[in-house]
Amino acid sequence: MNKEEFVKELKKLGINISERQLLQFEQYYELLIEWNGKINLTAITLKQDVYLKHFYDSLTITKVIDLNKVESLCDIGTGAGFPGIVLKIIFPNLKITLVDALNKRIKFLSVVISELSLENITLVHARAEEYAKENRCKFDVVTARAVAPLPILLEYSMPMVKVNGYFIAYKGLEDEKESFNALKILNSKIELKEEFDYGVGIRSLFKINKMKNISNKYPRRFSEIKKRPL
Repeated sequence: MNKEEFVKELKKLGINISERQLLQFEQYYELLIEWNGKINLTAITLKQDVYLKHFYDSLTITKVIDLNKVESLCDIGTGAGFPGIVLKIIFPNLKITLVDALNKRIKFLSVVISELSLENITLVHARAEEYAKENRCKFDVVTARAVAPLPILLEYSMPMVKVNGYFIAYKGLEDEKESFNALKILNSKIELKEEFDYGVGIRSLFKINKMKNISNKYPRRFSEIKKRPL
């Protein structure tokens, strides 16, 4: 996907990107490649692939939610900033928190934020389940992209979501039946599942609503979650 195709496809998502935002994506790509030589951020390095598989893919979230109407968003396991940084570029109204367990990624993201002049964005060096324990019912939306199986992601994420807020998971082909028990325990429901082919495979977006408060016992410790998923 070249930049012209990127602009065209974003219009289909209802996004009219500005020249400044295009420049920010160019800067982001250059920083990603520069830092990828120092630390392992992504195996995807060809420019057209980064624009399709990272930038465009991150923005497909607009198929299931209008982020212009969202105030706070937390991206767990953000890695090199996908989707969190991408969403911040296009939706500067968002107050974004990026959570990652590796400090070297946090250092990279701090450089990106500075170079792109992004504001109202917080970096957190922590495991998602540990951060969730201290930040319950804090965010309108929580996102995660290709981090773990959906039942595990639900336990990490749903405690952080405000009641009537949403967790949006970027997944490949995944059977939601495996998450029925986790959804029940975590007082949540799949409100919408959007499945589409974006040129390199199937993307499934799960929009999951938190209907009421969740027991303080969740999330459990990582070892328990991994050993006995809900």
